[in-house]
Amino acid sequence: MVMQQILNGLTIGSVYSLVALGLTLVYGILHVPNFAHGALYMVGGYVTLMVMTVSGAHYWIAVLASALVVALMAVLMERIVFNPLRDAPPIHDKIAAIGILLFLEALAQLMWGAEFRNMPTPYNEVVNIGGMTTTVQRLLVIGASALMMVLLYLFLKKTMIGASIIAMAQNRKGAFLVGINANKVAMMTFAISGILAAVAASLASPINLVFPGMGHLVILKAFVIIIIGGMGSIPGAILMGYVLGLAEGFGATYISNDYKDLIAFLLLVIILSIKPKGLFVKGVH
Repeated sequence: MVMQQILNGLTIGSVYSLVALGLTLVYGILHVPNFAHGALYMVGGYVTLMVMTVSGAHYWIAVLASALVVALMAVLMERIVFNPLRDAPPIHDKIAAIGILLFLEALAQLMWGAEFRNMPTPYNEVVNIGGMTTTVQRLLVIGASALMMVLLYLFLKKTMIGASIIAMAQNRKGAFLVGINANKVAMMTFAISGILAAVAASLASPINLVFPGMGHLVILKAFVIIIIGGMGSIPGAILMGYVLGLAEGFGATYISNDYKDLIAFLLLVIILSIKPKGLFVKGVH
């Protein structure tokens, strides 16, 4: 039973970590708490579903299409909404993000309706591993999420654009002085956050459901994760995503499934009362 809940917790935590990674990248570099990130997650799920059902494309083709579409949406969001507000009072970008969230949810409901939809997957096979029962899709969530995190690490550490993103996060003024293109970095950061959101939704939707409000609880928990982990900390976002997933898995089994969604907020209160700035030092590294 314990190993089964660890597996379930890793599955949930993988999705949380991917969503939180996108949030923490944007906040760590641009200091924008992007409340619309949950809407990007929702759009990612719908695009994958529609590409599969309408065109008959394979699951992975649909995931790739979703990542590209949501990345483009995220870049347009940064160019059209957040970039013009970069010198405005801080409250303005928060209000704008909430406006984008509401607009995209209303648009999704208008286009696809409010009903809950199942996403088909070629990986529904049930497997038994050491006495634990799970589906191939759940194992895929864990493996694909880990691969995305490794690719993100290599991108940030081994490419010039990645180095520019880290430089912007560590010292914005210094990055400007050495000639780093702030607009390019901002667009790339939003694109990466969109890709992470789309992949997370595409991986999780065959297990859960696709509907206009699917990003609400996920984005709330992602904010809890990045606050506890330390605003802007990539290691904090990854670690706390898995910690929260495991806590929910065990909480649902040994306490009550009805209260598992409260665990995130209980952890937030407990940890911030001990370490008000979060567990990790701020900064993309």
